Amino acid sequence: MRVLVGVVGLSRRFAALVVLGFVVLGALGLRYSAGHLGIDTDTDHLFAASLPWRQAQMEEARQFPQFDGLIVAVVKGAIPEETQETARALNAALNRDKTDFHDSSYPAGEAFYAREGLLLLPTGQLATLLSQIVAAQPFLGQLAADPSGRGLANGLSLLTQGVSAGADLTPYDGALKAVAASLRAAAAGRPEPLSWAGLIGGGLESGPAMVLAHPVLDQGDLQPGGVPTAALMRMAAALPDVKAGRVHVDYTGDIPLSDEEFASLTQGLAAGGAVSVVLIATWLFFAVRSWRLIVPILLTLAMGLVLTVSFAAVTVKVMNLISVAFAILFVGLAVDFAIQFCVRLRDVRVHEKALGRALEETARQAGGQIALAAIATSCGFLAFWPTSFIGVAELGEIAGAGMFIALICTLTFLPALLVLFQPRAEGREIGLPMGRRVDGWLKRRRGLVLGGFAVLGMAGLVAGTLVKFDANPLDTKDPDTMSMRTLSGMMDNPQTNPFYADMLAPNLGAARALGAKLAGLSGVAEVISGATFVPDDQAAKLAMLAQAQTILAPTLQAASAPPAPAPSADALRAAFAKTAADIAAVRTKLPPGAPLVEIGAAMATLAHAPDAEVLAANDALVRYLPQALAQLGESLSAQPITAANLPASVARDWFLPDGRVRVQVVPGQEAATTAGMKAFAKSVLAVDPKAGGPAVETLETARTILGAFREAALLAFIAIAVILAVVFRDAREMAQVLATLLLSCLLTALFAKLAGVEINYANIIALPLLLGVGVSFNVYFVMNYRAGLRRFWASATARAVLFSALTTGTAFGALAASADRGTASMGVLLLISLAAVLVATFLFLPALLYAQKDA
Repeated sequence: MRVLVGVVGLSRRFAALVVLGFVVLGALGLRYSAGHLGIDTDTDHLFAASLPWRQAQMEEARQFPQFDGLIVAVVKGAIPEETQETARALNAALNRDKTDFHDSSYPAGEAFYAREGLLLLPTGQLATLLSQIVAAQPFLGQLAADPSGRGLANGLSLLTQGVSAGADLTPYDGALKAVAASLRAAAAGRPEPLSWAGLIGGGLESGPAMVLAHPVLDQGDLQPGGVPTAALMRMAAALPDVKAGRVHVDYTGDIPLSDEEFASLTQGLAAGGAVSVVLIATWLFFAVRSWRLIVPILLTLAMGLVLTVSFAAVTVKVMNLISVAFAILFVGLAVDFAIQFCVRLRDVRVHEKALGRALEETARQAGGQIALAAIATSCGFLAFWPTSFIGVAELGEIAGAGMFIALICTLTFLPALLVLFQPRAEGREIGLPMGRRVDGWLKRRRGLVLGGFAVLGMAGLVAGTLVKFDANPLDTKDPDTMSMRTLSGMMDNPQTNPFYADMLAPNLGAARALGAKLAGLSGVAEVISGATFVPDDQAAKLAMLAQAQTILAPTLQAASAPPAPAPSADALRAAFAKTAADIAAVRTKLPPGAPLVEIGAAMATLAHAPDAEVLAANDALVRYLPQALAQLGESLSAQPITAANLPASVARDWFLPDGRVRVQVVPGQEAATTAGMKAFAKSVLAVDPKAGGPAVETLETARTILGAFREAALLAFIAIAVILAVVFRDAREMAQVLATLLLSCLLTALFAKLAGVEINYANIIALPLLLGVGVSFNVYFVMNYRAGLRRFWASATARAVLFSALTTGTAFGALAASADRGTASMGVLLLISLAAVLVATFLFLPALLYAQKDA
């Protein structure tokens, strides 16, 4: 205590020199920080690289770098042909832009899939598809000979002959409905291209197309991928079908996700900071009632923050998405020390008017309490320092050191400023209004109060077992950003679900065996591996393709012949009229709702349409027909696939140079929840403990975070208990503080459950921090009680604690109002824990102290 009094005494005697020294130190620190402190938005770096699952993650990124550092353009068209055409054009444009992109690829657009794609189908599915194509040979022959609306009409007339003979067209309803929709649109004067993928290709090519681009990043920018992402969207907007509104291009990927994370983190930061400063100044006014005290407090807070930033620049150098929150946490917590000092100074100056002696007396009365509070709060932060959860470990390191910096500033810089500002002496006591009445009620009703809190504590214990931990890192991101909206839409499709699992098999045979085993697991939607691209039963499949090629030879030859002149409008009208009449003749033999009826009605309308509408309809109907026929001929000419003749672009995604084969397991809808994802990851790990990928990494992330929390909570509790034992040297006083702290934890669990708050990797820092904050408030009252003060609400300490909590709550509120969901969840949980601490400190602790025999 003498040391603290001596430090304050020296600071007030050499006030001008102390202030100047701090200003110079702060200026040097700011200059250094501006050039040496950076921010890392990569959430992978929130965890120690030494962790086994992080080692596996980094090894996979090294082996398959093409899947890392991506902007993924997701192309969705009204029909598959428009999707593919736009994806190819976008991929070509991206590859031409060497300023913004290293490279780009459109995997599904590889010639390999057009040529050998049918061999990749299961044998049964291929047989069904080929049977449908062969059965439609007469129809296809008409189209091949006359690839126009007239040929389509003639082919449909052939179908009516089948209906007359009793043929069932139900298997072709899907294809005929597409024809009906296109004809209906054309008859209405708004022709839309007809997709031939469904009519000829069996609808195999559907869903969005993904273009994978590696951007050139500007590491000096806070959003390194912002310029390439904007360039991609400009290129997409210029493509014809995008302009026409028939194709939409969205984006996602780790690069834009990180950029948007930081954008949401900084969104409204200046405005929120300004509002927080105004509110904090307001609370300070009600706490100390004089600008001569308010300004020194704010300057002390600013100086402590500047020095803490400088500490971060020297030690951490690069902050992450969690540790950047230290600034708001510092403001919210460090202000307590300055408020305590100044409010207690006001109380001392009721009797001691001389500022110099009052400063030293305040240090004697409150200096030890403030120091103990600072140490306890720092323990709450520093407890995370040794853990593998680097995100909060860095936050703990910075903010923990910041508490000591704030303590030093409070006992040196603040007294020096107060000497320069010369606040007036006080004329009356400054406890809370009606404080004596509340103290009297708590003393009389202490048994009732303690009993009520016993019930609340039991409820909190139950609630603690029910509070869920959300391990999904996507749940802490803003769902309204482009990347997150796109990613959420992809989760419904097994081919694009981002939470898959990966593993490596030693060879193709092992990959097939492993794939078969994984496919049998509950919750697995699909297994893809290198073996998928070197399929079994190729001899049988090639024989089936050769047979179909022989049957379709006349059709394919006609399709490869030079195209005949396009029919005139009159010829088209005549063909449409004939087909409409043919359909009308068999209408009674068609089932209700048959698409052929709708086709006949649309053709009857087109038979009387103007030339321009008829020709436009013809163009829309056959725009993609020639390429569909050409695609059919090429796919029927497939050649055997081996691991040796796979295209390099396909092989590098599934094979390593040493022969190992990548196996990917995609979950079903069950994995959309955290519990489902955990179950999926556990089942995969039971098959292969070395499995990796996003699903496994999510499970391991949860384990790492919960392990870090348990470790940090235990360390914080032990450290605080040791500090209390050393300071109090009284088991009863130590138990009173710890009991109040335990109740604060239980109330936090109860309030969180009632508010529907879940624990996640961003807000879990609030829980060990609760220990430090709770102890700091409790210590003030217990040490006052030890000194003989039997007033709680009526004391200057209560006033200081209340307004300190309000300023702390304002800072936490700024976090809760953040556009970043992870940061916001941290702020919400901190507010909840602060409320729990206040309830326990202001109601439970006084009742507990009044229950002592000497009360």
